[in-house]
Amino acid sequence: MRPPKTPGSGSGRRPPEGGEGQGRGRQSRGDRPAGAPGRNGPPHGGPGRSREGRADDRPPRAADDRPARSVDGKAGGNAGGKPFRGKGPGGGGSRPAGAGGFRGGPRGGRGAQDGERASRGRAQVGLAARQLAVDLVATVRKGKLLDVVLDNGKLADRYQLLEPRDRGLVRAIVGITLRRHGQIEDAIGRFLERPLPDDAGSLKAAMAVAAAQVLFMDIADHAAVALGVEVVDADKAARPFKGLVNAVLRRVAAAKELILAEQDAAVLNTPAWMLERWTATYGPETARGIAEIQLVDPSIDLSVKSDPEGWAARLGGIVLPNGTVRIPTQGAIEKLDGYDDGEWWVQDAAATLPVRLLGDVKGKKVADLCAAPGGKTALLAHLGAQVTAVDVSGFRLARLQRNMHRLGLKADVVTADISEWLAGPFDMILLDAPCTATGTLRRHPDGLTAKGPGDLASLAALQRKLIDQAIRSLKPGGLFVYSTCSLEPEEGPDQIRRLMLIDAPVDRVPVTSDEVFGMADLVTPEGDIRTLPTHLPNPDPRLSGLDGFFAARLRRRV
Repeated sequence: MRPPKTPGSGSGRRPPEGGEGQGRGRQSRGDRPAGAPGRNGPPHGGPGRSREGRADDRPPRAADDRPARSVDGKAGGNAGGKPFRGKGPGGGGSRPAGAGGFRGGPRGGRGAQDGERASRGRAQVGLAARQLAVDLVATVRKGKLLDVVLDNGKLADRYQLLEPRDRGLVRAIVGITLRRHGQIEDAIGRFLERPLPDDAGSLKAAMAVAAAQVLFMDIADHAAVALGVEVVDADKAARPFKGLVNAVLRRVAAAKELILAEQDAAVLNTPAWMLERWTATYGPETARGIAEIQLVDPSIDLSVKSDPEGWAARLGGIVLPNGTVRIPTQGAIEKLDGYDDGEWWVQDAAATLPVRLLGDVKGKKVADLCAAPGGKTALLAHLGAQVTAVDVSGFRLARLQRNMHRLGLKADVVTADISEWLAGPFDMILLDAPCTATGTLRRHPDGLTAKGPGDLASLAALQRKLIDQAIRSLKPGGLFVYSTCSLEPEEGPDQIRRLMLIDAPVDRVPVTSDEVFGMADLVTPEGDIRTLPTHLPNPDPRLSGLDGFFAARLRRRV
């Protein structure tokens, strides 16, 4: 479960703000796997001098005429925080096709200028979307989670004011910018003499958003560059760098095919601490597979009330072994057939499995702890349980209630800090605890930059507290399922091992392959469930994979 940003402990508490500041910090080349570029550090050397004769933070210049180097040390990168020099392919004054007319660039004849003005006029239509995308990326880089930012506040209001098509564009741009952040940083760094300053407003985010469109989206290079320059020009703090932005983005556009061919995407886009931990836990092949699949846009998984085959045919999807309907990402969810009629809800296939471990829930009193946003609550209610949904976030519970109303399902809703909440006793309890959410990075790439290894200890401590409190609300003989959407052992099997070592009043109830629809590779030797992003392969990468989940089933002793 991705912890929301709300005060207090319990179901909604997320790691303290500023994920990078909690033990991670900026990674140097030595901190990252082989082949990864060093992150830009502070500007090197002494202060520059302005024309007024005082120390300043003069804008970095686009690189000079020295040949470019790559990430392997032969053709690109900026290891050790030293200035990168090199114009790269297309540099030295050459321009990408269609790039004429940008400020600072050579101008063509009058006809070319008229054409460029018309192109820029059309591009203005998407300027508001780009400006919002830049602000969202900048906010996420400060340690905020994207879904939380879009739930409430000024950025959420701006998002809702956009037309549905533009909201989809914002989501796509932000998602790609976050998912491909390492490649984007490497591409931009190839054409800088020195790192970009941290105090130049939206500069870094604006360059990243524009480069994401140039490198990875079906958007004309000249439009992406022009809009990027306009976003920078609209920000007083970033405006002095607009000439640099124009030059660097045009060079990235000219060299993008070579740049992408040289990059190791899986390594560049995965934080070193995650890749190292996954390699130690799952082996190098699986770790790399996880990093690679997370670069693919995720599918949409739907839990349907009935007739999965029929819904798969209507929506152009496939049926997974557990009955989930999986469809490629396509436009606004609320526009899909069956949404208004409440025939289905969005829920990753892996997230349905903890509910299934409870067995027959019809007529049973079941507590769904850390319930928001409500997929498991909906499945429990659909299967006939008397559900009490508990979460610390009233705002997120309001969304849960709206979704339950759309689906025609019922649940009692309680806003409470689960670490202190005591009720019941319940026949069954499901706790999907707050965690680092490293198993859902494909759907939530903001976690790539918002989380650090320092979050693990605090979240594991919170999980222990929630587990112990949940067991107190369980009746003797009742079932307890603990789950997290994390790939980290501390947040999964280590929690169950602790319960066994302290002789807690629960016993493990091993899971069989029949209970997970014949998917025997999901069952661990101890009888728990471990899903990985590399599970359920499909010839179409968009339709492959699962969220990374851990789940264990326990029974309270009589």
